[in-house]
Amino acid sequence: MSPWALLLVLPYLALCFPSLYNRMTPDLMGFPFFYWYQLAWVIIASAIMLFVYRKLKS
Repeated sequence: MSPWALLLVLPYLALCFPSLYNRMTPDLMGFPFFYWYQLAWVIIASAIMLFVYRKLKS
């Protein structure tokens, strides 16, 4: 297993414990923290997967 593949664990760990991010503030454009935190991790996870894919492809 490549050490780059371990980066794929980050999104899982970031979203594994909802009690840490289940709150209303701070809000972003009217969206509570709970929702934009998860949406931000969708984008971050996609970037991580692209990065790991390119590293492991070569």
